[in-house]
Amino acid sequence: MSPFPYRLVATDLDGTLLRADESVSARTRDALAAVTEAGAAHIVVTGRAVPWTRHILDNLGYEGIAVCGQGAQVYHAGEHRLLTSLTLDRQLAGLALSKMEAEVGPLALAASRDGLEGEVLMGPGYRAHPGPLPYVPYEDPAELWAAPLTKLYIQHPTLSDDELTRAARATVGGLVDVVMAGPGVVEILPLGLSKATGLSLAARRLGVKAAETIAFGDMPNDIPMFGWAAHGVAMGNAHEELRAVADEVTTSNEEDGIAVVLERLLSA
Repeated sequence: MSPFPYRLVATDLDGTLLRADESVSARTRDALAAVTEAGAAHIVVTGRAVPWTRHILDNLGYEGIAVCGQGAQVYHAGEHRLLTSLTLDRQLAGLALSKMEAEVGPLALAASRDGLEGEVLMGPGYRAHPGPLPYVPYEDPAELWAAPLTKLYIQHPTLSDDELTRAARATVGGLVDVVMAGPGVVEILPLGLSKATGLSLAARRLGVKAAETIAFGDMPNDIPMFGWAAHGVAMGNAHEELRAVADEVTTSNEEDGIAVVLERLLSA
């Protein structure tokens, strides 16, 4: 029998598995390899849609199942194939946006289109994060709704991420889900969708139960995943909302926080 107490290790990407330069340290790679050797599976669970995740998984040599798009997409990295994909009801999303803008004023928008090659559209005024991730700018609002979407991104000129998330939930919480996934990243998702729903689907395919899972994350969108898993570990750099519900807090993503916990469990 494996001495490692879990059969599944679920890790978020940004702010958790990845360092700021999108690399994974040798120490963390070695720790994940050791738990795999001990009989556990490692699964990536990220808010990024597949097109923004695939290159990272390929660079890591990751060939298993990944949960992408806040749970909307279950992706087989080794086969470069979508196993499941859930889209946002565009009519409902449009209604939610109208209600939000009536409450807080105009929003800057971006959106992820569905599919392996789904583009990320960016509207006027949306502040893109620096880095290699591609955006396709649009001017005509009709372009936003022209093809199936996995999610919308919203930004406000003066409200903070936390303030915008709270206001959006209070206004349209019965129509869609609203999550904060990172700095400047507030997302509109299908109602009921979360990392927990995607992870549960992927775990079922692997024959693993929630009670056999340890999860690592750093942002409020990881809260449902922590609620599903047996043990939730917040990174040292985690948002206070996630730290409040975590079973433990490790060091930051820049300080090998995942490896610190896995090494301890492997040596217990």
